[in-house]
Amino acid sequence: MKKVLIIGSGGQIGTELVKKLRATYGNENIVASDLRPLTGEIAETGPFERIDSTQIMQIVDVVKRYNIDTIYNLAAILSATAEKNPMLGWNVGIGSLVNCLETARIFNCAVFTPSSIGAFGASTPHDNTPQDTIQRPNTIYGVTKVTGELLSDYYFTRFGVDTRSVRFPGLISNLTLPGGGTTDYAVEIYYAAVKGEKFYCPISKGTYMDMMYMPDALDAMVDIMNADPSKLVHRNSFNVTAMSFDPEIIYNAIKKYYPNFEMEYKFDPIRQAIADSWPNKMDDSCARAEWGWNPKYDLDKMTVDMIETLKKKLL
Repeated sequence: MKKVLIIGSGGQIGTELVKKLRATYGNENIVASDLRPLTGEIAETGPFERIDSTQIMQIVDVVKRYNIDTIYNLAAILSATAEKNPMLGWNVGIGSLVNCLETARIFNCAVFTPSSIGAFGASTPHDNTPQDTIQRPNTIYGVTKVTGELLSDYYFTRFGVDTRSVRFPGLISNLTLPGGGTTDYAVEIYYAAVKGEKFYCPISKGTYMDMMYMPDALDAMVDIMNADPSKLVHRNSFNVTAMSFDPEIIYNAIKKYYPNFEMEYKFDPIRQAIADSWPNKMDDSCARAEWGWNPKYDLDKMTVDMIETLKKKLL
């Protein structure tokens, strides 16, 4: 039976990953952790530990006490927020990763750390972005993700640490609001529609980015860690995607259900510059071939589920 530590359990991904893994492996086998104390379901349904992931001994202590064999390292400062405080972005993104990798090396743990489309840059091919291609990001978030991919591969080849990762596109969740990412508009637009509010879009018309519904993202994180290692040609990190759209496309998908929904462009120059440097659509054929990646949600199916879920939550 797996014994899993999830670092950053209070974030957009972590809150949902804790629920999924506890349902799969048992509440007592999934240790949630975060920098701040958490209340509610995460703290009440299974073990919770307060961890500052930039302090290695706090990670070591929990790994030893619970006999952890797998670490999901989700600690990060998202792209737009990190640009406002680059050193915080670096210290959290890389400091946490190095601590997890060193702990894993000592205690023989597997490590998952998400990468991102932010690991690419303006010189990367934007259409059907290859699995192996130039990565020269111009944001601190992107720099931490490229560094993280390289460090994770190094710990695998040098020390045999079982490191695995995926490059996530924008993630859309009906449970937890995002926290400062460039693709956050694709979550916020659904909230505005369901609440009957006009939406002010921070990303310009015609700006395509890869996106994924959170249930598919959770499956990707679980599936890659359960994949047969002998079939993994790559490790850090796999392109994964489910859909690609610009603001007009998602707006029109929502208008099928809310004909009077209004959107006005009021772009954020920081987010727009970041978005312009990212791929329009990634090629995820390596993930499909090496560990069977196959998303379940397209834009229309996601839109139906988002609206129905948010109506129950907000109205």
